Amino acid sequence: MRFRFLFLVLVVILVFSCKVPTDVVYFQDSANKEEISSTNSFTPVFKVDDIVSILISAADMDAARPFNLMQGSSISSSSLGENGGAGAAGNGAPEPTYLIDEEGNIDFPVLGRLKIAGLTRIEVKEMIKEKLKIYINDPIVSVRLKNFKITVMGEVARPGSYTIPNERVTIIEALGLAGDMTIKGKRENVMVIRENKGVNTYHRVDLTSKSIFESPVYYLAQNDVLYIEPNQSRVRESKTRNNTVGIIISIVGVIISTVGLIIR
Repeated sequence: MRFRFLFLVLVVILVFSCKVPTDVVYFQDSANKEEISSTNSFTPVFKVDDIVSILISAADMDAARPFNLMQGSSISSSSLGENGGAGAAGNGAPEPTYLIDEEGNIDFPVLGRLKIAGLTRIEVKEMIKEKLKIYINDPIVSVRLKNFKITVMGEVARPGSYTIPNERVTIIEALGLAGDMTIKGKRENVMVIRENKGVNTYHRVDLTSKSIFESPVYYLAQNDVLYIEPNQSRVRESKTRNNTVGIIISIVGVIISTVGLIIR
């Protein structure tokens, strides 16, 4: 009877140890082949301290060349560690880039100061295109954000800052860049920290639910911080490790003191 009881206990332990905890599964409330029509959308706008590349081209490149000259407030793309490629003049010159100042402006060749903070990429493109019409026939304007960056911290495989080339990234994609959460991360309580005009806002989302796709922070913005909180298992593990280290240090201290007394 005793061996039978021990056998049953062992079976129960094995069954529960093999069970997948519900708090580590993503999107667990979604049905098979369920279709979700998301109304969630995100269009980034330029902000102070953004670095923007603006390239002007046209059929008559001589007419476009003055609008691609480096201004005093612009930053050469080579200084960003990037390959500027062929400039507007077609001579391999660096792609003109501009730093948005504290007032939301850039100094643009010929056109002067342009306020672009708060505008989308398409809005900036159309504004500059309209201003160029008096100088160039059928101008072509290319606008890109050069320093779109997010930071992923906490319980992920590879925490750090990541540069996003296409100006659009979701929470799921950001986690993929960081190697996904560890098993010790709280999937139901993920925090997104977003700064806007000097004010930080904190959003919490649940990755175990399909409602994540409707979250206003599902698409991350420039300089967002994604923080994965450790679960209780990780907290206990950390406390145990710290207590163990403290005990070891105390024992070593006692041993050193004892040896010192013996030597004396």
